[in-house]
Amino acid sequence: MKLSVLANCYGNKTLDEALAIFSKLGVEAVEIGAGGYPGKAHCNPAVLLKDEDEFKKFMATFDKYGIEPCVLSTHGNPVHPNKEIAAQFESDFRDTVLLAEKMGLDTVVTFSGCPGDWEGAKYPNWVTCPWPDDYLAILDWQWNKVLIPYWREEVKFANAHGVKKIAFEMHPGFCVYNPETLLKLRNAVGETIGANFDPSHLIWQGIDPVAAIRELEGAIYHFHAKDTRIDAINTAKHGVLDTKHYGDEIHRSWVFRSVGYGNDLQYWRDMASALRMVGYDKVMSIEHEDSLMSIDEGLRKAVEFLKQVIISEPKPGTMSWA
Repeated sequence: MKLSVLANCYGNKTLDEALAIFSKLGVEAVEIGAGGYPGKAHCNPAVLLKDEDEFKKFMATFDKYGIEPCVLSTHGNPVHPNKEIAAQFESDFRDTVLLAEKMGLDTVVTFSGCPGDWEGAKYPNWVTCPWPDDYLAILDWQWNKVLIPYWREEVKFANAHGVKKIAFEMHPGFCVYNPETLLKLRNAVGETIGANFDPSHLIWQGIDPVAAIRELEGAIYHFHAKDTRIDAINTAKHGVLDTKHYGDEIHRSWVFRSVGYGNDLQYWRDMASALRMVGYDKVMSIEHEDSLMSIDEGLRKAVEFLKQVIISEPKPGTMSWA
């Protein structure tokens, strides 16, 4: 397994400047934002697909620092009820697939998206309970009329262009937010659908990441290294559903943290071991979203921490004592 970083944490720097920082930290791979919420600061597929000189310069930057581009990310909501918003996210996704094909990458990271509650809706509607019965009717419409048909078509497009793995980040607010919903869509659409396993979004839902990793054996296509700290005092009073601003850390029930500041070393070592047991051996890609630390400090500490976690050498064929 290799150490990676989602590069959009340094969206205010050039790709060359960002890779120079990663190289000094000992990072081996990089995840590049190519549209959607991660933005296009380091990679504009529409340009790179048309301008061969720009594409060659783009690829040469990775070679310069000996850092491998591992995936392209274009998190978005392509089933948004606002058709213009949905169309932009879809365009970003398809351009990212085409660029991944050109780069020789077989994996694209994104969100499942979340529709509204009917064809004329204005905003997405994330359903979190089965009653009153209106909510089950919304779920049925979202999944069977929108989500499953949409991703069946996008899988065909991705497969036709060499992308065999679409890694959904399981994120509350979207239809795929936990292992159960990930597998529901995978079972309906096929094995191109898999997980970008980001434990930070699972932890506050009360999900054990190791149990989730084992549940998703064979369906984990990427991994985000990001932590969450549960605030025991605020959670005891208010529960984990929290709409307060992420910057209001002292009043929130939970906050995103750099790895090691939400859970300890053994917790993360157990995840690394579970990933190896289910056959995932690609990257742990640091996503910096710690509002209590600067990017430089949070990234540096995350790298130092994960170097103690990652199992980097190949799994032995036989036990040494056997």
